[in-house]
Amino acid sequence: MTLVRAKKHLGQHFLTDKNIAQKIVESLRPADKYKQVLEVGPGMGILSDFLLQKAEYEVFLIDIDTESYTFLQKKYPALGAHLINADFLELDFLAIFQPQMAVIGNFPYNISSQILFKILDNRKQVVEVVGMFQKEVAERCASKPGSKEYGILSVFLQAYYTVEYLFTVKAGVFNPPPKVLSAVIRLTRNETETLGCDEKLFWQVVKAGFNQRRKTLRNALSSLINKEKMTENKTLDLRAERLSVEDFVKLTNEITANKA
Repeated sequence: MTLVRAKKHLGQHFLTDKNIAQKIVESLRPADKYKQVLEVGPGMGILSDFLLQKAEYEVFLIDIDTESYTFLQKKYPALGAHLINADFLELDFLAIFQPQMAVIGNFPYNISSQILFKILDNRKQVVEVVGMFQKEVAERCASKPGSKEYGILSVFLQAYYTVEYLFTVKAGVFNPPPKVLSAVIRLTRNETETLGCDEKLFWQVVKAGFNQRRKTLRNALSSLINKEKMTENKTLDLRAERLSVEDFVKLTNEITANKA
């Protein structure tokens, strides 16, 4: 079959190392939590080859690239409707998947944050994610409070998932090679159903805090807090990067309790 051309506008960097592909697939830990696995951006199927060897999985592939879709139709004719030519970011999870499923992929780096927020939107169904990201993004996802990498994405993901940095991947195992290092991380859904606070306000607090991360929270959150009632709150004298998920939840509840 004619090979698929990597397209810059789709952020495609095709993995060529089968050992790494197998290692990524083996990083899934389904136990009895799920059977359905969705691979995002399969390209020419290097991960798919290993996924489809797993009889315990019901595998779905989704690729926005028509050339990849046509290639994969010929390579895996038995997949039928389990091969989807669509935009992952527009996918209706409830219409297709069971209450518990997993997502895996060598994700396009140009939309990696959007992919993660799409997963967050569907966190009630997506119980595990194993994915390749730009190393910088992977570090941001897994970083802890106090580090310079810790930010909005870290807090939002760690509110609902345990995030593990698994391994680093060099540029030479891709075609074309990216100009950055890559890394594989695993997200495992935690037990949190609700955060125990006004979640809309929580997101506002986290975003506002990190959007002005060099300022103390008292200044960064000036439009959200009642300054007169919260003058003694010592948390507000910190910067956003010092707060854990639990700290942000507590602060959100304090802001709610002290509204004008």
